[in-house]
Amino acid sequence: MFDIAYAMGAGGAGGEGAGGFTGFIPLILMFVIFYFLLIRPQQKRTKEHRQMVSNLKKGDRIVTSGGIHGRITGMDESTLTVEIADKVRVKVARGNVSNLAQPAAQSQPDKK
Repeated sequence: MFDIAYAMGAGGAGGEGAGGFTGFIPLILMFVIFYFLLIRPQQKRTKEHRQMVSNLKKGDRIVTSGGIHGRITGMDESTLTVEIADKVRVKVARGNVSNLAQPAAQSQPDKK
């Protein structure tokens, strides 16, 4: 008698040459999808953050990655001195600045 394992065996050797490449098409397609949905947007955000950190200047209001709001009062090549309250200053690494709270060029609207 024939066993079920023999019935499910590979058929002929007619299409094995093209079968190797077609097996990689789903993997290539998944990589392309991951690139456009995950990798590329993350690289864009990283580039924008790097540019924002390099353009910081005294007087800018920032928010650190820890959530501390403050105003830049001093700068070094790798650290910033941030005033978080009257006469309270802390040193923060440049990379820990998450975003600008309010650029120094913008002014508060006058209240009437």
